[in-house]
Amino acid sequence: MIQGVNIAAVTPRRANADGVDLGATLELVDFLCDKGAGGIALLGSTGEFSHFDLEQRLHLIQFGVKRSRAPVLVNVSHSYLDGALALARGAASYGAAALLLMPPIFFRYPQEDIRTFYQEFARDLGVSVPVFLYNVPLFTSEIACETAAGLLAEGHFAGIKDSSGEIEYIQRMIALKQQRPLTVLVGNDKIFTAARTAGADGVVSGVGCALPELMVGLDRAILSGDTTQRDRLDLRLQEFIDWIDSFPVPIGVREAVALRGLETGPHATPLGERTQRRLAEFREWFQGWLPGMLKEASRA
Repeated sequence: MIQGVNIAAVTPRRANADGVDLGATLELVDFLCDKGAGGIALLGSTGEFSHFDLEQRLHLIQFGVKRSRAPVLVNVSHSYLDGALALARGAASYGAAALLLMPPIFFRYPQEDIRTFYQEFARDLGVSVPVFLYNVPLFTSEIACETAAGLLAEGHFAGIKDSSGEIEYIQRMIALKQQRPLTVLVGNDKIFTAARTAGADGVVSGVGCALPELMVGLDRAILSGDTTQRDRLDLRLQEFIDWIDSFPVPIGVREAVALRGLETGPHATPLGERTQRRLAEFREWFQGWLPGMLKEASRA
């Protein structure tokens, strides 16, 4: 079962070259496993999947799954159905524990078309692997609650990862668990504490890539009923999110991962002077903030 703290990994890029830095990616996988990740999600929005072609993505999936000591969730989203199916079949053949699938990326689609896309994906997949609806309206078409509920009722999907940041959406998905078995994962760290407390099965956390100790400790505090520690660590989480939300996704997380001593490579897009100055402020803040946060997280 996919549950608990699943960490959405950034995708390290090679300096002065196109493509994935596979060695750095595998070192990151080791780091996250060592810190207690319940699962690792590759090539999601935090992993900037849209920058990499199908061959590069399949190559990373193959070696990432082989290296990880935790179950690996793979985002197989694409701009068209055949691309998503090719990624899904490849990921399944390499041993992925589960797949995440957005509506077709970039263009906006009405709900009827989104429903048809998912139904045809399930019909044509041809391999047995859990597939999660991946609702991330910030980057592509929203999966409306009614559409998600209808698809989940058909029995072809294992659950949903909701990154809308709307607690009401998560609550409606949790309510569906009373009618049928399904897994509800929160994909927006800002509401993780509220969603997990309300009954979400876990999280796919971008923050966790930089701060696995925080997310694992917070999850432990929530499950144990230690409300004092839960509130203390949630405050730490919100402090970090307030900083990284001032940058385009996922620049703040990548910078924090690099400050943890891991290679991430260059950002995909050059940054202006104002963002560079803000990043310098963030680096200074993070280096002073990190030791205290780690000490607090270790108490959970």
